[in-house]
Amino acid sequence: MNNYLEFDFKISPLQPWNEILMAELIEIGFDSFTEEHDGILAYIQKDLFNEDALKEINLFQHDEVKISYTFQEMPNINWNEEWEKNFEPIYVDEKVLIRAEFHAPDPKLHEIIIQPKMSFGTGHHPTTHLMIQQMLNMDFKDKTVLDMGCGTSVLAIFAKQKGAGKTVAIDIDEWSVENSIENAERNNVELEISQGTAEHLGKENFDIILANINRNILISDIPTYVSVLNKGGQLLLSGLCFFDVDDILEVCTQEKLTLKKKLQREEWVSLLLEKS
Repeated sequence: MNNYLEFDFKISPLQPWNEILMAELIEIGFDSFTEEHDGILAYIQKDLFNEDALKEINLFQHDEVKISYTFQEMPNINWNEEWEKNFEPIYVDEKVLIRAEFHAPDPKLHEIIIQPKMSFGTGHHPTTHLMIQQMLNMDFKDKTVLDMGCGTSVLAIFAKQKGAGKTVAIDIDEWSVENSIENAERNNVELEISQGTAEHLGKENFDIILANINRNILISDIPTYVSVLNKGGQLLLSGLCFFDVDDILEVCTQEKLTLKKKLQREEWVSLLLEKS
C-alpha cells in the first residue's frame, strides 16, 4: 500500500470554493476528500505529490476566497475500504440509480452498478449528476459515443444502456481505466477503454461526445472534440462553474457549436451543444 499525504485546507467562504478546489486538486493527483465545516481534507499518494503543481492553482490568488493549508503524512490505510464504507447510492431525477453491488437494487429505476473506488465520477459530484440528467433526454440509439475523462465510465455505461453503438472511454489516469474495465463488465456492456488524452484521438468520428472534465482542459480541447464530431453531432460538457460559462461559450461559438440546453446544480453547470 502507498503512503498518503493528508492536506487540511481551510477555506473562507466555504461555498462554492470547496467544490471548485476539489476539482482543481483532482487534476494534480488528489484522489479522495472529506468535507469539513471550515474546509476539506484532501488525500494524495506521497510519490505523486508535486508541490509546484499545487502552488500553481490559481484559486490560491483569487480575490474572493482565502485558502490556507497544512499537511501530514498518513499511516498505511486501505483507502478503497474506507471509501466503500462511505459510498451511498445516488438517485437522479427518481429515474436512475447509481449503486454499488452491496446496495439493495430497485427494480423501478434504471440502474448503473459501479465499484466505488477513488475514481472521479461516481455520481456524487454535481457535475456527474448533471451529465446523467442531460443524457436522460438524449437519443443514443446506435450512436457512436466518446466519453473523455471517463473516470468510472458511468457516463459511457449509461450511453450503452440507452442503446449507443460503438462507445469509447478515455482517461488519463491508469486507475480510472482499470476501474472502467471492471465497471463495464459489471454492467454487461462493451466499451473500448484506453488511457490517454484528447491528443490521442485519431481520425475516428463520433455522434456524441461526453466531457466532464474542467474549464481549462475543455477550453484547450474543444477544438479537438469538434474535429472528430460528426455534423449535427452533440457535445455534452460539464466540470464547469457558473462563472466559466461565458468563456466556454466563446470557444464554442468560434467552433460553430450551438447551445441547445443548459442545466445548473448548485454552482455547477452542464452545457449541451450541437455542431452545425
